[in-house]
Amino acid sequence: MAEVKETKEVSTLLGDPKKALLNLSVPTMIAMVITSLYSLINGIWVAGLGDLALAAIGFVHPVFLIVMGFSNGLGSGATAIISRYIGAKDRKQAGNAALHSIFLTIILTIIFTAIFALFIEQILTMLGAGAAASLGAEYGRILFGGSIFIVFSSTAYGILRAEGNVLKATYTMLFGALLNIVLDPLFIYYLDMGISGAALATIISLICASLLLLYWFKKDTYIRFRVKDFVYSNKLIKQILSVGLPAGTEFLMIAILSGSLNVILMMVSGVDGVAIYTASWRIIMMAMVPIMAIGISLIAVTGASLGAKKYENINIIHNYGIKIGMIIVIIMAGTIFLLAPYISYLFTYSPGSANLQAFCADFLRIVSISLLFLPLGVSSTSIFKGLGRGLDSLLIAIVRVIILEIFFAYVLAVPLGMGQYGVWWGIVIGQALGAIFAYLWSKRYIKKLLSSGKI
Repeated sequence: MAEVKETKEVSTLLGDPKKALLNLSVPTMIAMVITSLYSLINGIWVAGLGDLALAAIGFVHPVFLIVMGFSNGLGSGATAIISRYIGAKDRKQAGNAALHSIFLTIILTIIFTAIFALFIEQILTMLGAGAAASLGAEYGRILFGGSIFIVFSSTAYGILRAEGNVLKATYTMLFGALLNIVLDPLFIYYLDMGISGAALATIISLICASLLLLYWFKKDTYIRFRVKDFVYSNKLIKQILSVGLPAGTEFLMIAILSGSLNVILMMVSGVDGVAIYTASWRIIMMAMVPIMAIGISLIAVTGASLGAKKYENINIIHNYGIKIGMIIVIIMAGTIFLLAPYISYLFTYSPGSANLQAFCADFLRIVSISLLFLPLGVSSTSIFKGLGRGLDSLLIAIVRVIILEIFFAYVLAVPLGMGQYGVWWGIVIGQALGAIFAYLWSKRYIKKLLSSGKI
């Protein structure tokens, strides 16, 4: 076993599990809230181009989720495996695992660029985008042409989280998001690039963020990228993919959900229904960010606890993650519910989208209820990822998305005639039942491994 000199961040990661979770979660929350502005700011500025432009990026969104999903999945796999070796005090293997993650990043980028950048218009047409397909393709070609920067940044963030070094990840994410905020109006309106400007602003921001990440790794991180230390290992590839592929496929499930809801909304409400969902869902996603940050941090702390064989910490951080998550979502859901009419103006300020304002407000009030169940589901699936049991997490996602959310959205919207309101209530019911299912499954598994004393 390689001798290791612990950094301050690694010492925190391997110390008190509650303190470690908080230390990782708070900076990650801040960074992810700001980073979520990539999507939100794009939506606000694009709203000025009219409801067809909003619908266009709405149809691109589920495809973009696939890229982001597998990128974040690879980052989660890197976090889980690298933190496990750090917990076992094997720095050499942790570094080699990081290099394997970058190797997988290159492969993933080639696949994404070849498929989505080249065939985006055909894909959008298959998804039922109709008149919005051409405009969506204009946006998507630029976005997916920069896949390398999307995938690399997600993987690099995962590596930094694995060593507990969230401040550097936070600074980089803040930098990228703030740059995007500045570039959006410049490219969309001042340079008159329209929807293409929104995509270009995002990619340039990610390029600059990637360069900053490379600077951090070269300077003073615990994990270093040194090609001479790379020793190919099928075992490491399998370990990373055992979490990364299921985690990425979870996002594919979310993309399927988003695409399916778009199809149902086109059936019952047309382009306006998709535009309402696209715009308002961005606010719900921002409210989800703190809980997702807790989930990401849980993966690192769980992996480190597993590597250090401190199995009792797993149940402690599971309960603690749910507790602090519930406090946050109660505040977030209440705020959205009360301020929904005012928040909806962010996306309905132009004459072309003003008619959607009341519907956006109703969407926000209904779907904000689903946030109350989020901590149960996210904390539970993150525990499974940290333990390297990505398939358990994936099965939970399949049950929630395919069996529950899409089913209830369709049944309420079409056979029961509730229209787009049925879709919104279907999201709430599916999220609630899926979260409860995830919680019960995870508690059963944690109880089983604590009683056996081994994984």
